[in-house]
Amino acid sequence: MSNTPSVADAELAKIIGSEPARGRFRVLRWLIAVVALALAVGGFLWFRFGSAVDTTPQYQTEPLSQGNLRVTVSATGKLEPINQVDVGSELSGTIETVLVDDNDRVSKGQVLARLDVAKLQNQIAKSKAALASAEAKVLQTVATVRESRANLGRLRQVAKLSGGKVPAPAELETAEATVERAIADEASARAAVEEARATLRSNETDLTKASIRSPIDGVVLQRKVEPGQTVAASLQAPVLFTLAENLAQMELQVDVDEADVGQVREGQSATFTVDAYPNRSYPARIGMVRFGAETVNNVVTYKTILNVDNDDLSLRPGMTATAEIVTAERENVLLVPNAALRFTPPQPAEAQSNSGGGLVASLLPRPPRSLAPRRQSGNAKGGKSTARQIWVLRDGQPVAVPVTVGSSDGRMTEVTGEGLEPGLPVITASLGTTP
Repeated sequence: MSNTPSVADAELAKIIGSEPARGRFRVLRWLIAVVALALAVGGFLWFRFGSAVDTTPQYQTEPLSQGNLRVTVSATGKLEPINQVDVGSELSGTIETVLVDDNDRVSKGQVLARLDVAKLQNQIAKSKAALASAEAKVLQTVATVRESRANLGRLRQVAKLSGGKVPAPAELETAEATVERAIADEASARAAVEEARATLRSNETDLTKASIRSPIDGVVLQRKVEPGQTVAASLQAPVLFTLAENLAQMELQVDVDEADVGQVREGQSATFTVDAYPNRSYPARIGMVRFGAETVNNVVTYKTILNVDNDDLSLRPGMTATAEIVTAERENVLLVPNAALRFTPPQPAEAQSNSGGGLVASLLPRPPRSLAPRRQSGNAKGGKSTARQIWVLRDGQPVAVPVTVGSSDGRMTEVTGEGLEPGLPVITASLGTTP
């Protein structure tokens, strides 16, 4: 009898040995299926009912306040003297001397600089000689007139004594023409005298213009000429000095944006600051709003002039200033944050979950809810009132309250309406839900 096991015995042992392993795998697979089913049912119940149970919306609120509202318009510009004069020269020549410097105070008629006058003096001497020659010519023509008239008188006396026989008529006509020519020469000589006198006066005027004088009482802002410099006055007079009449009274020229110019009017008060004195605020008042527009980099602005008192002379021409123009002031009005006017409560979660779809619909992403039509916004900088609504918190629930909005400074807005009182909690944002 052989000790080698048969093929049938080997197969039987293999089947008997693997049977416990297969049983354990089958039990494990059923346990996994039960756990997955339990998780699916639990997830379905949570998505279907859990998010709607014991959840309360939370809101951020601010109390309705009562106070003063000040609406301003910001603009930037530069300080300029009210009357600034550029002093030039009508004559060409060489600057002989300069008598003033920057920041010097000058009075009207004071000499600021002088040109070299040697050439002008020569022209005056020449004009005086021409005038003397013209006057001598007048004396000569006067003598000629007297001589021609005497000759005509003698001829007429001879004709009278001879009964018209002598002299001949042609001779008398020639003598009369000679008298008329002499009279005309005298008139021409006298006109030449007037012309010579006018030339002399013009040269004398040029001599006075060689002394460049101040046309106003003021301060020298800029001196642009030095002794020895040549001045060429051809088509345009060169600027030698820039004067400011009175720095105690200045003007601030700012550019107001076209969106704000409708609120800016003459007489409104304003304040401005300059970089030189960042902690100091200067008062001003609008004196003019120009109708002409200025376009820079496709931005339309309107030049606005503000009158400024500068008694301490701390402000200087050319300084860049930032102005705040007060366009409206409201006292003791109800104020609400602008965020409250933009707030809208979110849609309830129950309405979305009950719309159908079960577990699959709850797991799929929802389409965005339709936005409510935008309301007409109120005037952001004051103006006509507009009907709007705000939401207030009453018993933990948002309640819409219709209001009429007025002026706004960009952060707070004036509101009026029934049931409004200071301290009323106004909803400005939604913080979600809490279990």
